[in-house]
Amino acid sequence: MGDSERVVDWSDLPTELLPAIGKSLDTRIDVLRFRSVCTSWRSSIPPFHPNSPHFPLKFPNLYAYGATSTDPPPSAPRHPAILCQSTLYHIQPLNPPSTSSSWSNKGWLMKVEESDSGKLRLENPMLSNRDHRVIRYNILKPKTLNLLNFRVVELTKAYTLRFQFPGGPINPFSFVNKLVVFPNSAWTNADECSILMIFGDGKLGFAKCGDEKLTLVDGSSNYDDIIVYKGQFYVVDRLGIVSWVDCSSLKLVPFLPPLCGLGSRKHLVESCGSLYVVDRYIDGERCFEFDIDDGYTCSKVVGFEVYKLDEEWGRWVLVKSLGDQAFVLSSDCSFSVSAREFSGYKGDYIHFTDDNHQRLVFHLKDHSIHDLAFSLHHSEPLWPPQLNECEYEGVAESAGDYAL
Repeated sequence: MGDSERVVDWSDLPTELLPAIGKSLDTRIDVLRFRSVCTSWRSSIPPFHPNSPHFPLKFPNLYAYGATSTDPPPSAPRHPAILCQSTLYHIQPLNPPSTSSSWSNKGWLMKVEESDSGKLRLENPMLSNRDHRVIRYNILKPKTLNLLNFRVVELTKAYTLRFQFPGGPINPFSFVNKLVVFPNSAWTNADECSILMIFGDGKLGFAKCGDEKLTLVDGSSNYDDIIVYKGQFYVVDRLGIVSWVDCSSLKLVPFLPPLCGLGSRKHLVESCGSLYVVDRYIDGERCFEFDIDDGYTCSKVVGFEVYKLDEEWGRWVLVKSLGDQAFVLSSDCSFSVSAREFSGYKGDYIHFTDDNHQRLVFHLKDHSIHDLAFSLHHSEPLWPPQLNECEYEGVAESAGDYAL
C-alpha cells in the first residue's frame, strides 16, 4: 500500500456523507441493511418515504369499469381490486461452512410476497400468482432466516392484480396478462407511481395510484409484453414492434426499425443493462380465448430466437449465445441471472413454462428443450438448503425483525 493510501474504517466516514449514501439506495432491503449497521447510520436516513407505496394497493376494478371485452358476471365485485407485489432476491451466505459445496455457496433465487400485516410468503419464481397451479411455500422450519448472515440483492419485482367476491377468497384476475409499476423505490411518493398493464386479448391500459378508472391506451389487442427499461415503459406487440410509452400524453413512440420476428409470442428481458426480445415459436396456432369447457388450447413450444437492441446503431441483432447469462421467462416478470452466481442455472439457457405450467429449459446453442424436473444438467434453483424442510400452510416471522 502506497504512502498516499490508508484504510479508513466505515465508522470513521464523515457523518455528512451518510444521508447522501443512504438516499442513493433504491431498494427496501438495501435501506433496511444500511440502517441496521449502527445507530449513527440508522439515524442518518428515515426508513422510507412517508408516502411510499405500501402494497397491496387499491386499483380500479376491471369488472366494475368495463375494462373487459365481456359483460361482468352478476356476482362480480364492485369494490376496488388489489395490486400485490412480489420481490425476487439473490441470496448468498456470507460465511458458508467449509464443508459445503461450491454449488451451494453460489446463491439462490427467492421470490417473496409481503402481506399488509408484514407476513412474508415464499413463492415459486417460475410461476406467477395468477397461475391457478402455483404452489406457495410458507416457512415453518426454520421459522426465521436471518438476513444479516446473507448477502441479499434485489433483482426485480413482479405484480399481480386480484379481486375478492363477497365472503369469498382473494383470486387473481385471469385476464390480466402483465403489470409493471414505475417509479417504485424506497423514496418514491405513491402519488408519482404509474401502472401499465396488458389485459384481455392484448389491450394496453394505464392508471396512476389513486385513479378510480383504468385508461385505455390502445385497444388494438396486439401486445405481448411490457417492461420498465432505463426509467421508461416499453411494450412489444405480436409483430415485434417495440415502443416506449410517453406517460404524459399516453402516446406510443415506436422504436425503429421494427423487429418483425416470426414467432408467436414476444418477451422483453433486460440483461446486463441491455434490452432483449425473446421470440417464442410454437407448433400450432396461438390461442387467446378461454373456453369454460375446454380451457386454453395448449400448443407445444418448439424453440426461441433472441434479439438484442443495439442502441448505437439503432437496430436489432440476432443473438447466438447468452454466454454466462440464463433468461427466466414468467408471465408476471422476465429477467436474467448469472450462472456463476446462482445455483441451479447454466449459461446460455432459457427457463420458461408452457401452457400446462410445465417448467422447461431451452438451450440456445443446440436448440434442445428439456423438462427441468428431469434434466441432468439443472437442479431446482429455488431456495437455500436451510429451507429444504419448509412446510406448506406455515407463516413467517415479521419483516420488521428482518426475518424471511
